[in-house]
Amino acid sequence: MPTTRTLAATIAATAIVALTLTGCSGAADAAGTSGDVDASTATSISAFGDLAALEAAAIDEGALNVIALPRDWANYGAVLDLFAEKYPEITITEAAPDGSSAEEIQAAQNLAGQDTAPDVFDLGLAVALANTDQFAPYQVATWSDIPDALKEESGLYVGDYGGYMAVGYDPDAVPAPESLADLLGADYKGKVAINGDPTQAGAAFAAVGMAAVQNDGSVDDFQAGIDFFGDLNAAGNFVKIDPTPATIASGETPVVFDWDYLNVGYGTQLEGERNWEVVVFPGTGYAGYYNQAINVDAPHPAAARLWQEFLYSDDAQNLWLAGGARPARADAMAEAGTIDADLFDALPAVPDTTVVPTAAQSEAAATLLGEKWAAAVQ
Repeated sequence: MPTTRTLAATIAATAIVALTLTGCSGAADAAGTSGDVDASTATSISAFGDLAALEAAAIDEGALNVIALPRDWANYGAVLDLFAEKYPEITITEAAPDGSSAEEIQAAQNLAGQDTAPDVFDLGLAVALANTDQFAPYQVATWSDIPDALKEESGLYVGDYGGYMAVGYDPDAVPAPESLADLLGADYKGKVAINGDPTQAGAAFAAVGMAAVQNDGSVDDFQAGIDFFGDLNAAGNFVKIDPTPATIASGETPVVFDWDYLNVGYGTQLEGERNWEVVVFPGTGYAGYYNQAINVDAPHPAAARLWQEFLYSDDAQNLWLAGGARPARADAMAEAGTIDADLFDALPAVPDTTVVPTAAQSEAAATLLGEKWAAAVQ
């Protein structure tokens, strides 16, 4: 049985990903070129010459706009703070920290050509696949360390950190669920939530995927997952509230479908205030990675590329690990001896079987959810 420490390798070996999918301020034009380098067209660090030259170009721009990065999500607060410490000359603007993947794309489209547009994205796979025209290809210096199954071949979007879909629960409010079916019982009436709308948010999308594979369905057809949430809603158990540490603390969402690292994080934040347990149901586990991408219209294109280089550095990858997530470069870093071994070894074992949707499966699931989700849970 593999451990979660080898999740990236498991995904690379089992997922056959279709990777060939393919009013203006004027500030973006000014920022796009630094010296003789047009940062907006750079597809790797070689366009700048070396990291020092990229750093100089980004510092010259002096700003980075990120979006939908909650500081309590997978240790993003520490990631942002370390970047700011390394590059104090670059002002980071953190927009809409609780926004969904779909809202990131909407913001980029609404703010196109303005210096307030997002420079970079952090996206669930379904939204990334549907919006490849919005991304600029870029391959970071550590590209070869990233499993092929986690990256679009030109670098339009690249997996960075991942985990397993899990259920967090307050043991003082509900019995410990041992299976998906338990959540349909009367003990969970008005108590079960998911993180967002599955037609827009990656975590919610994965919750339906996990319900599908745990409910005699598969990643080829999410209908079984939609049916489960329809039944959960009909039973009066589904709560249409986006869970946060505040809603968990208040008792509004005592059961939450979310990534294992986020559910673990909720427990850490609420220690001493709320008990919080996390379970990955036995049988088939549903795993997934979030994806990084650069806005094709990034107002600070050098800073956007520097941010990508930073995220795939040993320092940032270890920060994902500290947040309970599984970094994309974990196996290569373990081999090189640059991973935090204590954190790496402490990751729990994975279920006997792990599934990860391919690009084609994710697209099909996104289409099905668009057609069926609203009616199932209305």
